[in-house]
Amino acid sequence: MQHLKKLGVGMTLAAAAALAHAQQQPVDIGFITTLSTPAGYIGEDERDGFGLAVKQEGGKLGGVPVRMLIEDDGLKPATGKQSAEKMLQDGVRLFTGVNFSNVLIAVVPSVLKEDAFYVSLNAGPSNFAGKACHRNFFSVAMQNDAFGDAAALAANDMGVKKVVILAPGYQAGRDALTAFKRSYKGEILAEIYTKLDQSDFSVELARIRSLQPDAIFEFMPGGAGINFAKQFANSGLNKSIEMVTTLYSMDDRMLAATGDAGEGFYLSTQWTAEQDNDASRAFVKAFEEEYGRRPTVYAATSYDTARLIASALKAVNGDIKGQADAFREALRKADFESVRGKFKFNTNQYPIQDWYLVKVQRNAAGKLDYAPVRKIAEDLTDPYHTECKMD
Repeated sequence: MQHLKKLGVGMTLAAAAALAHAQQQPVDIGFITTLSTPAGYIGEDERDGFGLAVKQEGGKLGGVPVRMLIEDDGLKPATGKQSAEKMLQDGVRLFTGVNFSNVLIAVVPSVLKEDAFYVSLNAGPSNFAGKACHRNFFSVAMQNDAFGDAAALAANDMGVKKVVILAPGYQAGRDALTAFKRSYKGEILAEIYTKLDQSDFSVELARIRSLQPDAIFEFMPGGAGINFAKQFANSGLNKSIEMVTTLYSMDDRMLAATGDAGEGFYLSTQWTAEQDNDASRAFVKAFEEEYGRRPTVYAATSYDTARLIASALKAVNGDIKGQADAFREALRKADFESVRGKFKFNTNQYPIQDWYLVKVQRNAAGKLDYAPVRKIAEDLTDPYHTECKMD
């Protein structure tokens, strides 16, 4: 009997030791993003924004050890999908990182099919906002239509009567132009779609010159946006045509790369480094100290994504698979301090948030920066959430 008691105690201690060991195992986070191509700097900022939150907790999020499994999708949907499926085979249950919507649309179905979680730090395609919404998909940065909606509202307020709109012919580009058309009250002279990796815009600029619009709305992220801004300025069209667009078409890195080309641009955005709240100021200071540069909006929403995930991991002590329902509910609560100030999820798990208008002009030091103009919209929601029937 005494032997059996000792055996029982031994087994209990062994089980406790095994449990403690299991609890110390890091949660793997599949971080698939664009690190190559001219848009690679976007993925770098997203990786660094997310990574900063992990570093601040000494390799943890919400007190739970985590490991970022970083892969470059090369801006290729098939590559992103392949990386996600390999990680799923290896047991990964939580994903983020994808920047471009065309890659996201290829990656997410594989993740959701395995009942794993995808928490988007940037791309917010309309595809998953309405009828195809899913309980395990969350979009933290925005729904793609939002910056187009906000820019159109700004153009209306500015009295812009005639515009040309253009964007790459992929999901986020189509969402952006759809949104602008929905909210703009003036005349749209032309709707132009370009290639996602296009570098020469001479044909498009010649057409714009002939149409003589009051303003342009364009969504051109990354390298394409840098080239477009430079060519727009070199053509002289910036002297007679206003640019009413989004910060995603003239982010900090683009501003530095285009010289004076972005001067005078009006931009819709949900965040800049001058955001007036304690969380944002602390984030900007920490990011600059860690990486030696000012964070972009990509880095900011990535940091928010990490802090959101931290809040949910803490709620389940890292047990995503065993406590999936509790993890999901914790994500929905969005119980974290956002660098954007107010933040909450709509019923489709896309953000409800404020949008602002800024203008690119010289600051007191003579450097181009984002000068606040006004708040464009408060608690802006996407138009698709009413179609979402979450299970």
